[in-house]
Amino acid sequence: MILKQIPEDFIVKELSGYEKEEGLYAIFILKKTNYTTEKAIQTVCNSLHIERKRAGYAGIKDKNAITSQYISIYKIKKEKVESLELKDIKFRFVSYSKKPISLGDLEGNTFEIIVRDLDKDAEINSYKKIKNFFDEQRFSENNVEIGKAILKKNFKKAVELILEGKGDYEKRVKAFIDSNPNNYISALRKIPKKILLLFVHSFQSYVFNKTIKDIDNEENIKIPLVGFGTEYGSNDIKRIIKSILVSNGITERDFIVNSIPELSCEGDERHLYIEPKNLKVEKLEIDELNKGRYKVKISFSLPKGAYATNLVKQIISP
Repeated sequence: MILKQIPEDFIVKELSGYEKEEGLYAIFILKKTNYTTEKAIQTVCNSLHIERKRAGYAGIKDKNAITSQYISIYKIKKEKVESLELKDIKFRFVSYSKKPISLGDLEGNTFEIIVRDLDKDAEINSYKKIKNFFDEQRFSENNVEIGKAILKKNFKKAVELILEGKGDYEKRVKAFIDSNPNNYISALRKIPKKILLLFVHSFQSYVFNKTIKDIDNEENIKIPLVGFGTEYGSNDIKRIIKSILVSNGITERDFIVNSIPELSCEGDERHLYIEPKNLKVEKLEIDELNKGRYKVKISFSLPKGAYATNLVKQIISP
């Protein structure tokens, strides 16, 4: 089974969650191909010669895909944005708003996915209960370990792990730490807040995935996303989560990060199962990109925070 063999195999459209009302924030639909959301936003801000903090978005979208999502830009003329000519990035003005778009300001996403390299006898079970795992996009190579280092207040280790990457913000961190040895907290602040927070969220997600792995329930119950304010409604779930935290040398209070307060996480809840809407599975067809193999097109909508790749992996036996 191959997902995202080409960007056209994975089309994502964000369902709006912002308020339309006259204000200082211009709202656009940003359509991108082969960009991470953060890289696309940074490219836009650089091209407009504005600070990165003036632009906001609701959700991080896949890189190897064609994705459409809502963004806000503070105090900008829509004509200036629409006149930009950027490779694989397009804009459509929607409205103005009194508030910026921030993480979580969406209802969900719709997906059109082509799954390739399947056997002609591939089984697709669209009635299966689908556990609401975070998928690999959440974790990247070192995200969990970086998040754990931040929670343990080992900022030196967090920086060292970050510097193993080769992206733009890693270069900024390296340049700063070369000139300011041992100033690890300020080095971390060279990374966009949304990315920094993603590291901590990755550790939360890791704990969640380990928690639900062996949990089965008839009801779509909510499971804690652990944080400093987590209250456990179930002793069994509390025991599982506590065991995972202890094995990683973490406590709930470690989710308070006094040195970088914006990374503190109170915790949340997440459903045990995904409940897709309008799930449609088309017939198997010959896969023109993989000789002797088959492909299938699947479309559906998911609430925010749910992973389409996780759904596909669970319903298809290739």
